[in-house]
Amino acid sequence: MSSQHRTGSRKLKGLALAGVASVSALLMTGCSEEAKLGWLPTKRGITDNADTIMDLWIGSWVAALVVGLITWGLMLWCIIAYRRRKNDVGYPRQLSYHAPLEIFYTIIPIIAIVSLFSFSDRAEREITAPKSETADVSIEVYGKQWAWDFNYLDKNVYSSGVQAQLDGQEGHEETLPTLYLPVDSTVDLQLKSRDVIHSFWVPAFLEKRDTIPGQTNHMYFKTGSETGTYTGKCAELCGEYHSEMLFNVKVVTQEEYDAYTQKLADEGNDGRLGDEFNRNPNQNESQ
Repeated sequence: MSSQHRTGSRKLKGLALAGVASVSALLMTGCSEEAKLGWLPTKRGITDNADTIMDLWIGSWVAALVVGLITWGLMLWCIIAYRRRKNDVGYPRQLSYHAPLEIFYTIIPIIAIVSLFSFSDRAEREITAPKSETADVSIEVYGKQWAWDFNYLDKNVYSSGVQAQLDGQEGHEETLPTLYLPVDSTVDLQLKSRDVIHSFWVPAFLEKRDTIPGQTNHMYFKTGSETGTYTGKCAELCGEYHSEMLFNVKVVTQEEYDAYTQKLADEGNDGRLGDEFNRNPNQNESQ
């Protein structure tokens, strides 16, 4: 066998092994929780806002795909229809302008941009508006270097997060600050900061809000009917241990929520941890 044949055989074997490895990796990743979502950013029904954002996201992708297919089709048509033929010489006939095409290429993008803006504005207004005059659950969330405090205003109890693990080691997830929410409830999270700008972010909820010293921001949403635990983190660089500023969100049944808040009361965590614990307690707060 010649060296050329041996080299070709090795290449075929290498390609076959690479193909098998790729297919195996694809099948194995299909078992992960993230892969079960497919191309969706999160699971439906976690919050009503997440569903609204997902609908806008999917609609935007569909619109972009339609525009892309039309554009690629026109490009391909021009390449084929106006290619140089075998016996052609010189340059093709030149056109300085084409009024109908120029009007079309002006009006269609304007319509597309106005439509996308309209859908985005409607979704934003729906997300940022309170779900009802009085929320079922009102919770005051304080970001601080590098943990979180949760005041359950309706129950008059609080949960104070301790400083995150700062030795760089993995684990200790059970000690993270945890925000409890009941299922099928309208929620008003009042987001504040004790020191610097932080950002309250739960990736599964598809939204985040900054916590700014001296200001109260709100997150209004309705929880879904399924229980679950979701990870959260600070999404604003806030200092040396920003990456350790993690928390959990537990969506539980109403009975579990009542039992948890009662447990906080039994432990003596009555009242709320207010602005008196801020780095600058005398800072005026604008609502």
